[in-house]
Amino acid sequence: MAVAAIARRIINLEKECWLLNAMRRAINRERFNRKFLTLKNRLPSAGRKVFSGIELTLHLLDHMKYLILIVLIAMGANVEAQTPDSVYMPNVYSVKLSLKGNQLAYPIITLNSNDQLELSFDDLDADFKSYYYTYQLCNADWTPVQVSSFDYIRGFAQSQITDYRYSSVALIRYTHYHIFLPENNSRITLSGNYMIKVYLNNDTSRLVFTKRLLVVQNAVSITAQILPPMNPQFTYTHQKLEFTVNTKALPIPHPFEQIHVVILQNNRWDNAIFMGNPSFYSGTKFEYNSDDVPVFQGGNQWRWIDLQSFRFQSDRIARVDYLKNGTVVQAKPDKDRSPLPYYFYADNNGAYFIQTTDLIDVNFQGDYGRVRFAFVPPDNAPLEGKDLYLLGEFTGYKLNESTRMVFNPSSGAYEGSAFMKMGYYNYAYVTVNKGYGGPPSFEFTEGNHFETENNYDILVYYRTLGGRSDQLVGIYSSNTMNNTR
Repeated sequence: MAVAAIARRIINLEKECWLLNAMRRAINRERFNRKFLTLKNRLPSAGRKVFSGIELTLHLLDHMKYLILIVLIAMGANVEAQTPDSVYMPNVYSVKLSLKGNQLAYPIITLNSNDQLELSFDDLDADFKSYYYTYQLCNADWTPVQVSSFDYIRGFAQSQITDYRYSSVALIRYTHYHIFLPENNSRITLSGNYMIKVYLNNDTSRLVFTKRLLVVQNAVSITAQILPPMNPQFTYTHQKLEFTVNTKALPIPHPFEQIHVVILQNNRWDNAIFMGNPSFYSGTKFEYNSDDVPVFQGGNQWRWIDLQSFRFQSDRIARVDYLKNGTVVQAKPDKDRSPLPYYFYADNNGAYFIQTTDLIDVNFQGDYGRVRFAFVPPDNAPLEGKDLYLLGEFTGYKLNESTRMVFNPSSGAYEGSAFMKMGYYNYAYVTVNKGYGGPPSFEFTEGNHFETENNYDILVYYRTLGGRSDQLVGIYSSNTMNNTR
């Protein structure tokens, strides 16, 4: 009988679809053309050319289902805009979200506390624009939660960024925007993952950039230790975490469905590990001590370049060219470190901070420069089957055309560049398999060492029965040097 019911349902759906299509075909052609042309005329010239070709196809095929395809294409930017830590406007640089007074601190605040964040960025159009921001609640995997903003924001869901200042002294002109978050008239009321979304003219479809924010409600306790992996293949090159989560008084009738754990290395989400079920579970204790998960590449201490002054060249700068329309900084060529023994020196684990030794206030006086990087592979030959990328917080830890290094046969080196503001930057070179992608690897450029100093964060998420979002109920931060943060 169940099969018969399903068959009847399928027949009914087919009838409904047929009727719907018939109604669509009955729509007056002139009315459709008016709507279509209105949509097309709102686009820039390049978009109108594309739509003109699609319009011709529509007239030839005379079928409304292609309109749905057009709408999906037009909405593609909104789909992409859900990606955290992304910049969508080419005029925006140096987007920084951190704890107030500490640029190196990851944006984590405690729910219902007085913690504050600083959000700042530069607009290289050097004019005034009306920027607004809002919060988007997300699940543990950063998929947006489909609930009203009134469910997690008290006050205004959208607010304007009113603190700005035009640059002075700097050769590259820009407008610097700055705001402290959260504001009193817009407070977050739920713990969890949030995207801060900044957009133009109070129009959420004109997205400028997104940044990640973590709001924690400390309701669990976590203990952890960092060990060499049991697998002899990774013992001297990787790092493994074993940890226990005590959920205390949280009501968890279905623990494997309600608890989720994510591990971050050096505040990076591009190589985050989303844990499965615990190895052992007893009462309120969840133990994660599997032999192979979570295991991270040890990597190496991060490379650095000091751009706090364009006049006084630091030890990693080969030369500086002062041009009429800007400054070009040539970094000293970097070599492969993978065969070298591990050597410790203090670094910022991939992060950067904006600072200058030349001026009073780097926010609106600091200049920009085009920084050229070069990586010299062994024997000055390209790495077979590999693509090479520049990686760091200033690149958003993204592997794309702007961060890809290109091999130059005449110099025997991979070359790339980035437009950077005065400051102090950490970076590294990573490879991925050409044509196949995959996670970035330090193996052929930096080397992997178990001894490498790294920070780790264990994030514990909890969802109530019938709940619609993952609440962040605990964070444990530790360092391989055994210094708990």
